[in-house]
Amino acid sequence: MVATRFEIISRKPIGDDASYKDIGQYEFITGRLYYSVDPKHPDSQLITDIDLIPTNNEGKVEFSSDIQLLKPITMKSDSNLFFDVVNRGNRTVLAFNNAEQRVSNEDPHLGNGFLMKKGTVVVFCGWQTDVPEGRIRLHVPEALDENGGQLIGQTYQQFDLGEDSYELLLSDRQHNPLPTANLDDENAILIERDWPDGPITNIPRNEWSFARWADGEEVRDANYICLPNGFKSGKVYEIIYNTVGAPVIGLGFLAMRDCSSFFRYATTEQGNPCASNITKAYAFGASQSGRFVREFAYLGLNLDEENRIVYDGLLPHTGSSRLGEFNMRFGQPSSNHMRNVGNVKALAYVETLDPISNIRDCLLSRLESKNAMPKIIATNSDVEYWWSGASLSHTDATGSIDVDPPENVRVYLFSGTKHGAGSLPLTTTPAPEALRQKHFSNTIDYRPLQRAVYDNLDKWVREGTQPPDSKYPRIDEKTAVTRESLMESFERVPKIGFLKALPVRQRLSYGDNVDKGIHVYPAVEGEPFGTLVSALDDDCNEISGVRLPDLEVPLGTHTGWALRHADIGGEGHFMPLQGSVIPFPRTDTEKEQDGDPRISIEKRYLSKNDYLAKIRSSAESLANERYILPEDIEGIVNGASERWEAIQSQ
Repeated sequence: MVATRFEIISRKPIGDDASYKDIGQYEFITGRLYYSVDPKHPDSQLITDIDLIPTNNEGKVEFSSDIQLLKPITMKSDSNLFFDVVNRGNRTVLAFNNAEQRVSNEDPHLGNGFLMKKGTVVVFCGWQTDVPEGRIRLHVPEALDENGGQLIGQTYQQFDLGEDSYELLLSDRQHNPLPTANLDDENAILIERDWPDGPITNIPRNEWSFARWADGEEVRDANYICLPNGFKSGKVYEIIYNTVGAPVIGLGFLAMRDCSSFFRYATTEQGNPCASNITKAYAFGASQSGRFVREFAYLGLNLDEENRIVYDGLLPHTGSSRLGEFNMRFGQPSSNHMRNVGNVKALAYVETLDPISNIRDCLLSRLESKNAMPKIIATNSDVEYWWSGASLSHTDATGSIDVDPPENVRVYLFSGTKHGAGSLPLTTTPAPEALRQKHFSNTIDYRPLQRAVYDNLDKWVREGTQPPDSKYPRIDEKTAVTRESLMESFERVPKIGFLKALPVRQRLSYGDNVDKGIHVYPAVEGEPFGTLVSALDDDCNEISGVRLPDLEVPLGTHTGWALRHADIGGEGHFMPLQGSVIPFPRTDTEKEQDGDPRISIEKRYLSKNDYLAKIRSSAESLANERYILPEDIEGIVNGASERWEAIQSQ
């Protein structure tokens, strides 16, 4: 077995089992899982630079993962393992429980116990090497040159600023940086744009340095860049430079494979606290981690080294049609911009031909060739359609024809939602960063849809019960349209407006050694992909996808895009990951004052009770169709009641 040892660091009871008393008390285990892989195995050869890692006496490559485990103290003999592809070292899957988010070095909050009621074993496994201290991490060796020295080569960073600064850490989201190999590198390039795809302004090399800004002076530092004239909020900065040191980050994919293989198949004697009790395994990843799940599928790694199935089902959420910087030299797995290497391929679930690049490819071809196909339910918010081309997972690369997913895949758009689940209060500053948007942040809470997705996947795997049909914008039904075609609809509502510039997902070329994980910057930019979004109704709400009661019985217009506020610069430009809600006028008087063509709330609903009755009816219909669970109806009605009060009192 590839996982050779599980070191338990701590073990204690956790949670209140009152809501899952049939299962009993849970325990929380932290530890470290050690791996020893054969670098010559065909699947190992898919990992960039694995042949450049020093091996042990048996010719194996060694690495390890931080592990956190939630399990019943007394397990069922037919349990599910639910693998959380942690996002930047943070736990994510407990959102299924409506749990409060806690940092990874604190005990998790179990929320409403949704997963615990099923006796689910939840595994949090480190797969990313560069996360900040205290998060769930992967520990890997570096690739070395033939003389045992560190590798040096090009890398690229992009910064989309929400506040002014004199210095920037050479990393994404304050992760461990990629240091410059030479503080005096004259070939390093720093540019500025007004938006991510705007015209380039070169910043002369003598105006910036690899340094920190301390007490009004530059202090040389390989991990930072410094601009004494100041980096400006609302601007976008890009840097190309040579870095040193290449951890083999692609080993994270083998960690995802071999961690679950260990807890599923290893014995008590091998140190497995779940021995003989796991019969099905599923993996979930959101956003960055959703792209990681997609790339895991693309690499076809669903058989362990003993040729056993690892995952029966995959749940890539908000992964769009993208991959990531997960298996390359000098990659930054956290990176999420549109010039990210993971945007090179627009991968649908069946084979398609891109007539522009003449590339024929498919996300699932390796899995199919190995007869290792899991069931897949892929979900996206509206943001992924407006920003990163999620439509390319179910159209060709030109956006000209529908490409239907195969029988073992379902695809759902969560209509009118932002990247993460929405919530109250009504605010224009929803993010922890110093960001502000023009409109209120989107309030749609899509977590009820996620719980049903998990339940449907489990029934599909265990009982053969087909999930509800895929729901997404379709060209043949005229519900998939270009973003540009919707500008007039949004602009006819004075309160809404439209984006000054649309995000671009374009074809990119990084040289001839991409298959070896080596990239040349800047990328050669080609034609944009043909991205599509959902058509709209008269309220400017989306008509396709899975429509929660917020859209069926609306109090406003809900979008998967947000405009930057003037206070943070870049006014009117796209704010990644966010969405908006623009409430309807409450009365006809407000409607007339605002020149708002949308019907007022007082004309739509006789009273709050009338509104909530319609919400309940809509939720019951979704439950009957199995897009939500019956147990979530009451919560949806209660949430709608709170949003009514918030909008009436704004």
